[in-house]
Amino acid sequence: MPVDEALDESLGFPPPRAIFGYREGNMPLVSVVIVLVVVGVILWLINSYIPMQGTIKNILNAVVVICVVVWLLRVFGVLGNVTNINIPKIN
Repeated sequence: MPVDEALDESLGFPPPRAIFGYREGNMPLVSVVIVLVVVGVILWLINSYIPMQGTIKNILNAVVVICVVVWLLRVFGVLGNVTNINIPKIN
């Protein structure tokens, strides 16, 4: 069992492939486009209709874009499992 599935099951969540019916790097292109359109429309609605300071909008947009890029890299198999990144301890 891969590490990410073990982590999901230990937290009580089903693994992603059980929810979406795909494994990493094996998502239909139509589904990717639909997700991108939905995320774009939601971000546009938030930017258009929720009043907030410009710097907060810029931070929100940057966070959403970074998350979408990481998600796309994982879907297309360019970026492996992010949970396997080891950060060394500093003494």
